[in-house]
Amino acid sequence: MKQNRFTKLLAAGVAGAFALGTAFGQDSSTTTTTTAGGTTGISTTTTDTSALDGTGTITTFSPDGNMMTVRTSTSTQPALFYYTPQTVVVDPTGATVQLSALRPDMPVSYTYTKEGDRMVVTKVTLQKPITYYEKKETTTTTTTSP
Repeated sequence: MKQNRFTKLLAAGVAGAFALGTAFGQDSSTTTTTTAGGTTGISTTTTDTSALDGTGTITTFSPDGNMMTVRTSTSTQPALFYYTPQTVVVDPTGATVQLSALRPDMPVSYTYTKEGDRMVVTKVTLQKPITYYEKKETTTTTTTSP
């Protein structure tokens, strides 16, 4: 009798540990399914994956490859991020900046989502105005008098 009770208690503990481990191992996402139309049943499903934030400095930017790496203050190795045509780049005031304006050594904050094993950036915010990074050309002319 006591052996049977111990076995049941042990099995319940193992099942609880497995469920808890599975719950912590899942990515956070929300799925909403809506059905409309009575007997015909039109069904739509939307999936919303939670967004994550980070800050760091761009180390490489590939305009053709849709990739960039960012080094954060907490990591010695830069993290690889992908961007899409829907990625938004803004300056500190919130004004939109062209994606092609991104350069290495720019401090940024970013928002990204995980899509499978890829991290896709949805928004990049420059820490300094874009005018800070624009090259200014100066011309110096010297003349000598005879």
